[in-house]
Amino acid sequence: MNNDPQHNDTQADSKSAHASTMRRAADKFMHGKGIFTFLRSSVSSQIASWTDMGVCFVFYAWVFIGMGKDPLRSFLATAIGLVIGGVVNCCINYKFTFRAENCPVKAVAIKYLLIWGGSFVLNLAGTTAFNHMLQHWEWLHNIGFRADGIFAFARLSVSLVVSLAWNFLLQKNFVYIPSKFDKYAISIVDMLTFHKTQTDCLSDTTKADNTDSSQKSQIAK
Repeated sequence: MNNDPQHNDTQADSKSAHASTMRRAADKFMHGKGIFTFLRSSVSSQIASWTDMGVCFVFYAWVFIGMGKDPLRSFLATAIGLVIGGVVNCCINYKFTFRAENCPVKAVAIKYLLIWGGSFVLNLAGTTAFNHMLQHWEWLHNIGFRADGIFAFARLSVSLVVSLAWNFLLQKNFVYIPSKFDKYAISIVDMLTFHKTQTDCLSDTTKADNTDSSQKSQIAK
């Protein structure tokens, strides 16, 4: 055991410097822009994907087990997983990835739903088309690739492209920042939930006051 005070001080300084470096790295990851935003988005996507798969498996293996081989069993389990995964991804991005507390939740929900819908279509169409093309490349089969392996490659490739070129860019530059579209998105949510906006309430109050004044005027006459 080394009891040299200078040696101990050197070790303490080294540990302190290492801890300081780790704190700076963590702070960069949590609050940094650019590549750090993309890294946080990747973490969010991974959590959402595992949530999606976990929920899908639970519903397929246990909740809908009585449906047997009915194709609807797979469809329902997949749909529920996608919805839950999408909600998880939206919430994590709102609070953690883009820190969009300055954006109205209603507006974020509608904008996210639009981008999520586009992502769903792009992934479905892109995977189908790319897989169809690769399956007709005989040389892939000749070197040992099986049909399911080719499909997995096509699915992963399209998913990565859509994730970067569509999801991340539109979420960063549209979904989680204030925009002129927000007021229309909020109106859509209010309409769907039968919730009157403040403007509607003021309008109704004005109409009621005008009606009351008109009735009083007629009585006076």
